[in-house]
Amino acid sequence: MDAASIQAMIEAGLPGAQANVQGDDGVHFEAEVVAAQFAGKLPLARHRLVYATLGDLMGGAIHALALKTLTPEEAAARR
Repeated sequence: MDAASIQAMIEAGLPGAQANVQGDDGVHFEAEVVAAQFAGKLPLARHRLVYATLGDLMGGAIHALALKTLTPEEAAARR
């Protein structure tokens, strides 16, 4: 598994989302995902939305995925 494939899956599963995925060993990854769908959701619910885009790869081909999930407004405030 590679970071570009994970990024594409997240962005396809959450239309309009922007994902930045990194990971060098093929099984451990970090992702920052900015999506309007996160508005009004707690962190656990946001993470579940991302995990749903990856399906059975979680716990299999993707051993670990550290997530930072932000709404577009939260991302803009960080800049």
